[in-house]
Amino acid sequence: MDSEKIISELNFKAVRSSGAGGQNVNKVSSKIVLNFDLEVSQALSEEEKLLLQNNIAPRLTSENILILNCDEDRSQLKNKEIVVKRFLEIIKKGLFVPKVRKATKIPKSVIKKRIKDKKNISEIKQSRRKPNLD
Repeated sequence: MDSEKIISELNFKAVRSSGAGGQNVNKVSSKIVLNFDLEVSQALSEEEKLLLQNNIAPRLTSENILILNCDEDRSQLKNKEIVVKRFLEIIKKGLFVPKVRKATKIPKSVIKKRIKDKKNISEIKQSRRKPNLD
């Protein structure tokens, strides 16, 4: 994954934001909306696209477009930095492939210890029983 190529494919749109800012809110478009079209991307290989489609499916629209918003800050530039950082984290997590777990053999000493402990507990419970007076 080449993050600089992917960032160059992002579409940003500035929108008027709600929240703190006083009268500034009514004049300045500080909210950033990021759009990333997964199918059109040339920075990702076909395998990476399929992996992302499966791993981040709930975040994608029906046209496989990822949309992220950020209006945490009053500055448009800071909101853009925040949303790009969030986008890269989502992509990295989506491309992560966990290692395949290899089953290991249980050592003989562990099996012997477990059986020995079971026998010991069994003997303890046997000794607790009332004696048979027949």
